[in-house]
Amino acid sequence: MVSISTERTWASGTGNTWSIGNAKLVNFSGQLLGAHLAHAGLIMFWAGATTIAEVDRYRADLPIAEQGFTLLPHLAALGWGVGDGGAIANTYPYFVIGILHLAASAVLAAGGLFHVFKGPANLKDSTGQAAKFHYEWNDPKQLSLILGHHLIFLGLGAFALVLKATKFGGIYDPAVQKVRLITAPNLNPAEIFGYLVGLTDKGWNPLGMASVNNLEDVVGGHIWIGILLVAGGVWHILVRPQSIPFGLQIQADAILSYSLGALAFMAFVSWAFVSYNTTVFPNEFYGIDRNGMAIVQIFLGLLALGGHLWHAYRAKTGTPSKQK
Repeated sequence: MVSISTERTWASGTGNTWSIGNAKLVNFSGQLLGAHLAHAGLIMFWAGATTIAEVDRYRADLPIAEQGFTLLPHLAALGWGVGDGGAIANTYPYFVIGILHLAASAVLAAGGLFHVFKGPANLKDSTGQAAKFHYEWNDPKQLSLILGHHLIFLGLGAFALVLKATKFGGIYDPAVQKVRLITAPNLNPAEIFGYLVGLTDKGWNPLGMASVNNLEDVVGGHIWIGILLVAGGVWHILVRPQSIPFGLQIQADAILSYSLGALAFMAFVSWAFVSYNTTVFPNEFYGIDRNGMAIVQIFLGLLALGGHLWHAYRAKTGTPSKQK
């Protein structure tokens, strides 16, 4: 049987209204969508504004790794504006990418404001396709449908990286110190999935996924990730869940707990990549001293893990915070 709770555990039983945040919108699918869009717009705005600010501060006489940038090294690793040896040949692509993010942030912010202040509080009262995405906590099929669409979009993101690497300009390969197309991604499932447990062509490596040492495997892994995400998304859209494994629950605190647990896992994996992997994080762009980036990843991972445990406890016990 599917375990479902409709209790608004985030908002109930707390006198700290400032800490409730979006929890007050748990049962209002339209307004919660607006909050999500506004949040996405804020992230987009940060990315665009930071990129443009870094372009403005860029100095051609210094290696990019020595200039304390946050985003330009990522764009350079993707092959934008990079010449041989990892030298930045053209910053105009970075400016364009920043402007596109700012434009996207305006669209997302407008959508967020519309759904919060103008649109119906619940999507079931909308017209057209929007009504499809209204959810009820006692309807696992609808929640599964929404999850399915999320997974498909994540899969498309993985495929976007694959297309950039294989068709549209290529990505920077520190092994040859130039941008190249990845024309033969490794699709061998034994080798790709072996990285999950640290199995490499040189034997076992405790770094697991972060032990990957060539771009063919990196791109092949993204192809597999994209396939699994899209396939999982289609499955969740078409199939009604009959049971939830491991005693998992469908309710607000539980779903937030699962999401935070996934974020914590990704942060710890990112720490391993940032700290030790120079194929994905080339020294030319990120430098040799990665301690600052590594500490940030560890901090974010621990923060997300703490949130995961807290919300898991609340979901398991069903005891909201005490009234102050």
